[in-house]
Amino acid sequence: MNSDSKIYIAGHQGLVGSAVYRALHKQGFKNLVVRTHAELDLEDQQATANFFQQERPDIVVMAAAKVGGIHANHAYPVDFLMRNLAIEQHVLQSAHDVGVKKLLLLGSSCIYPKDCPQPIRESDLLTGELEPTNRPYALAKIAGVEMCWAFNRQYGTQWLTLMPTNLYGPGDQYDLENSHVLPALIRKIHEAKMSGANEVVLWGSGTPKREFLYSEDLADAIIFLLRLGDKAYATLVNPTQCPLINIGYGEDLTIEELARLIAGVIGYQGAFRYDKTKPDGTMRKLLDSSKMMQLGWRPRVGLEEGIGLAYEDFLGRVGKHD
Repeated sequence: MNSDSKIYIAGHQGLVGSAVYRALHKQGFKNLVVRTHAELDLEDQQATANFFQQERPDIVVMAAAKVGGIHANHAYPVDFLMRNLAIEQHVLQSAHDVGVKKLLLLGSSCIYPKDCPQPIRESDLLTGELEPTNRPYALAKIAGVEMCWAFNRQYGTQWLTLMPTNLYGPGDQYDLENSHVLPALIRKIHEAKMSGANEVVLWGSGTPKREFLYSEDLADAIIFLLRLGDKAYATLVNPTQCPLINIGYGEDLTIEELARLIAGVIGYQGAFRYDKTKPDGTMRKLLDSSKMMQLGWRPRVGLEEGIGLAYEDFLGRVGKHD
């Protein structure tokens, strides 16, 4: 990859895609190709094919997806399965048709079995049952991993799938119906502070443990991988092995600890009550990111610092309208 490489960022307005766009632009990459959903619907096969034939990018960062938290996954399983499968199929086939050699597909740690040994290694994929609350989304992402591997084996492409841990940062969704746990907690706790509420009700028991990575750290990891020398990168996409690499922070904490950390950043002093009639999801998801870290990458933004930055983003985009 060089500064003249033509890079298509699919999903550039989302949490990950926007971070990748900002990071590449800051580092001097000027040949960046983006389209809004209104300009290009990746669920439209012909429109996607036409776009690739017209633009013919050198590199694709595939960050476009239908995403959401436990509530959204439970309420819209068809959307999470079918829409993600369509997006992956259309983008990967079109990328192959125009000769895209290097493609990074973003997945999610929910692809791993619900009862994985901790920390979760890449080799744990497909070794057990999936978590029922997000099974359709996980299956769609697993299919994306398999698609990349299949293209590498059959056509000699160098496509890599990245499995980041739970993400947060600028541009996140704070809609309580569809957001993930950390942005949802930011909104709930902010609203409780503003209304003077004595307590915040949280889903589940508060005991599941989660790992969180700041979105700009993930963008840094993506650019790090794209800049890898040919020999090092080739080992990651060797067609004899699944082209999968974990990207995590390296530490986790309970949802209760997370809520208290966010409350400290926001300045909320009320109590927390747990609605145990709601699902906890997987009890622990800590990724083994040793493969990535052995290559020389490390996250830079600590969780408390990152929450502070995310809260600033929330106040600037959402909180001021409340």
